[in-house]
Amino acid sequence: MLAMGLGFSSVAQNRSYDVFIPIAKYMKKGDAEKLSAWFADNLEITVLSTTNDSSRNQARQIMKSFFNSYTPRSFTIDHKAGRSNMKYALGSLSAGGEKFIVTIFVSCKEDTYKIQQLKIERIE
Repeated sequence: MLAMGLGFSSVAQNRSYDVFIPIAKYMKKGDAEKLSAWFADNLEITVLSTTNDSSRNQARQIMKSFFNSYTPRSFTIDHKAGRSNMKYALGSLSAGGEKFIVTIFVSCKEDTYKIQQLKIERIE
């Protein structure tokens, strides 16, 4: 019987770990609950030109409301960049029959990634 995890390294040990893979998955699913697990305790969230400095719970409610109004159909990460302790991604979200550009800033402290800023803008 073969071991299932043969050759797989853990997230903490894998420096090439892409934090945007699970974040993109939850954006695509419209899962505010699981997405909010990646939120910092306090973050800046901008949805359709309204910016809030929010707690994790407030930001989760903002995203839940957004996903209720705009059901996601697809989400792709188009660009990623950053340094060791700060990364950002630009993504394209198709939701509720409209298109949005999503900017995500993530910080890393002690192998823990947290979203510091999330911005969703409608593409005109």
